[in-house]
Amino acid sequence: MNFLEFEYQRPDKDEVLTRLQELLHQFEQAEDYAAFFNTFQQFIELEKHFQTQMQLANIRHSIDTRDEFYTQECDYFDVISPIVDNAIHAIDQVILNSPYRQQLENDVPKTWFMIHEFNQKVMSEAIIEDLQEENKLASRYQNVIASAQIDFNDEVHTLASIEKYMSDPDRNMRKQAHKAYWGWFADHEQEIGDIFDQLVQVRTKIANKMGYETFTPFGYLRMLRLDYDRYDVEQYRQNVLEDVVPVAMELYQAQAKRHGYEGPTLPAWDEKITFESGNPQPKYDEPELVRRALQMYRELSEQTGIFFEGMVDQNLMDLNAKPGKAAGGYCEILPDYGVPFIFANFNGTNADIETLTHEAGHGFQAWLSRNAFPYDLVWPTNESAEIDSMGMEFLTWPWMELFFEEDTAKYYYTHLEGAVKFLGYGVLVDHFQHEVYDHPTWNHDQRMACWRELEQQYLPQKDYQDIDVLERGGWWMRQLHIFMMPFYYIDYTLAQVVALQIWSRMQRHDETVFDDYVAMAKCGGTKTFKELVTISKNIVPFEKGCLKQTMQDVKAWFEAHDVEE
Repeated sequence: MNFLEFEYQRPDKDEVLTRLQELLHQFEQAEDYAAFFNTFQQFIELEKHFQTQMQLANIRHSIDTRDEFYTQECDYFDVISPIVDNAIHAIDQVILNSPYRQQLENDVPKTWFMIHEFNQKVMSEAIIEDLQEENKLASRYQNVIASAQIDFNDEVHTLASIEKYMSDPDRNMRKQAHKAYWGWFADHEQEIGDIFDQLVQVRTKIANKMGYETFTPFGYLRMLRLDYDRYDVEQYRQNVLEDVVPVAMELYQAQAKRHGYEGPTLPAWDEKITFESGNPQPKYDEPELVRRALQMYRELSEQTGIFFEGMVDQNLMDLNAKPGKAAGGYCEILPDYGVPFIFANFNGTNADIETLTHEAGHGFQAWLSRNAFPYDLVWPTNESAEIDSMGMEFLTWPWMELFFEEDTAKYYYTHLEGAVKFLGYGVLVDHFQHEVYDHPTWNHDQRMACWRELEQQYLPQKDYQDIDVLERGGWWMRQLHIFMMPFYYIDYTLAQVVALQIWSRMQRHDETVFDDYVAMAKCGGTKTFKELVTISKNIVPFEKGCLKQTMQDVKAWFEAHDVEE
């Protein structure tokens, strides 16, 4: 069935709540395990259908935020989802405390119980109104970003579409594009800062009501950090400072030299340009890129070929940037149909291919584990899910010539360089959020100053000449995760470290690396982060000094692959 034919019907709040109440009664009155498990299956099916309808509304809204119907439907879900979640929370509590739990543990993976025990700690009827307010504020930020209209180069651009000019080979063009892009944020700084302040306050209020002094420990529970804590993350951030930032600075030094600068610092408009002649760009438009991606996935393995054919045939991707489209890229699962959907904003840069392979990695993993029971274990927790996506970026390296042709060597260089440079940025985003939620009374200027101070530790190459909003610490205002998914960012860096290990094994011609990747991906959410990394036969990245060997391999590769202009 084609995505356009997938039927959307607004779930009636009262009907859903009535059915959930009936299921609650059935759980409580179950006379034996067979009756209890039958009710459990009905409960899971109801959740699946509700989630499918909500995801359909969200996907169609993000494709065109100007569509009034799906805007209203998303507003409806913002209001009712916390109420429905609270009713589900009550049923989860009964399941977890049931005398049949031990028998259920024989039929349901342990992570389901871990996840729902965590959820019990972050849900209460007392915070429903606050959660509704949080949803509204997050949606307001998304709509502000999607509404951006920037006059540049005789065209009206979105924030996504102007990025092509921010990587233009002509320095003056990209300089002016950067000024236009960040000028929009400067013009909307007060509005964005106010939205974030309200988000910090409401999230702190939520945590306080649930018995936590700050939002930080509550945020860790909500992010389902099943087998690590903030102290593990602090050690990991220190590893990045010690072992990654120095290598990244060597890369920035080489980049600055290619641009004609003496030091490792770079103007903002040159930072994304690895080569003076410009970054590699895909040689084709979206339809041809998809056709070539299909060839790539057919050649990678039989399974990836079948998966991607389905994505194409069922119209399960919306890839090009266009007016009214929400920012970013993502992959979601539609549980009733057992298929993923990929959303992106292609803009003619090398990021298009990275986004496609990244989101296809998520999609392939979800497709492999689409029959997981319960359905919510299709996905692993976030940091584990990102291994699937970032790992796929490297697993597809042998086919990059299909997209970049004579610029393939430059693509390899920029992609690996970007992975290394990203680690510092990723831990910066995480560290910033820890500071913000540990200091909820800070005002906008204090948050800006905090970002800039941390930026100078993790990203000391930054030079923001002529862009005042960045010099004052405004880069974080463009990072959607900070607004919509608090503490969802360290996940990307943890996964990147594991993905770099996959890359390293490929360089050594390890013939088992893809099979190990598939073995991990098939598990979906039935294993914890550390367990999944172990299944993939890679190293868990929390131990002190764990990055040293990986970064030595990376450094050796760059020394052997210096791409000339």
